[in-house]
Amino acid sequence: MARNEQLIRQHKILQLLEMARFGRTLDEIRDDLVQDLGLSSLHERTVRRDLEALMAAGFDIQDEVLQRGKVYKLGRTERGVHKITATATELIALSIGRDLLFPLAGTQYWKGIESFWNKIQEEMPDGVWDHYQRFRRSVHVMGGPTKSYDKQEGMLRTINRAIAEHRILEIDYESVGRPITTRMIEPYGLAVYQSSLYVVAAAAEVTDPEQRMRHWKLDRFHKATALDEWFKPDPEVDVSKHLKNSIGIFSGDSPTPVTIRLGKRAAAWVREDPWHPEQQLEKQSDDCFLLTVPTSHPREVLPKVLALGADAEVVGPDSIRSAVAEVIEKLAKAYCKPAGASDQAGD
Repeated sequence: MARNEQLIRQHKILQLLEMARFGRTLDEIRDDLVQDLGLSSLHERTVRRDLEALMAAGFDIQDEVLQRGKVYKLGRTERGVHKITATATELIALSIGRDLLFPLAGTQYWKGIESFWNKIQEEMPDGVWDHYQRFRRSVHVMGGPTKSYDKQEGMLRTINRAIAEHRILEIDYESVGRPITTRMIEPYGLAVYQSSLYVVAAAAEVTDPEQRMRHWKLDRFHKATALDEWFKPDPEVDVSKHLKNSIGIFSGDSPTPVTIRLGKRAAAWVREDPWHPEQQLEKQSDDCFLLTVPTSHPREVLPKVLALGADAEVVGPDSIRSAVAEVIEKLAKAYCKPAGASDQAGD
């Protein structure tokens, strides 16, 4: 039996015991393993050896004779030794979650994650930790490129203080392709989106309640100062609800529904990887589907539509359709020329 198969089987045993309040007999464990792992057969001796190996590794597995026979169950894993305890599923989940949070490297949040993770590692018996290290190598977390916010650590502390104390922030902010400007913002919270941190804040000079809330990318901050000026938070602002209104990170309390005609292949992609929790995908025919999704800015939907190629067409509204058409026109013009050619003669 391959080592990886043994680890998977032992991990499954721990999951089964976690779910069994009154324990499981050897036969019950064996039958559940066969069913859950899709095995053709499994000998009782193999299950008993797995249980003995787990106990030798430091897991608190106890046995007890009941009316229905001898049962195995997880006991209290502290035994006065562990200050921190974790079940099999919890330890694996924490490990995967830590990998997913790598974009927070350089922030006080990451330091907290690492501190907690190190405490777990220090308190777990070597056998338990080694067991999960071996099993963890079979699970790989993929995602976008990671970054570090080491340079913004001081600014982030200032921002967090301003959020907690409702203080106005003076920031030097550089939007892409624009010069640095000094702005006054009223911070409400932080958001993590595709490996980047954003400050959810109201632009102090904007009075329209539907236009005030903006998302300011921390990468573009050059300076942040918490002023001795305070703002009164708008009781109507619910940051969680506000962030759910859009496909991506663009802000907007009144998103616009966009309708997109999809082919069968594109519809399958969107069904597998939804763009928004409130999207609606309706079948018109075997080869035609209509997707309706809320968006706060054309740049939210544009790259997603273009990624689907000719299998996606924006039906409306006209503003979004025109924005997509304009990009397609520029792309067509660029690709009609030889590679590297310029619009201006002599360049």
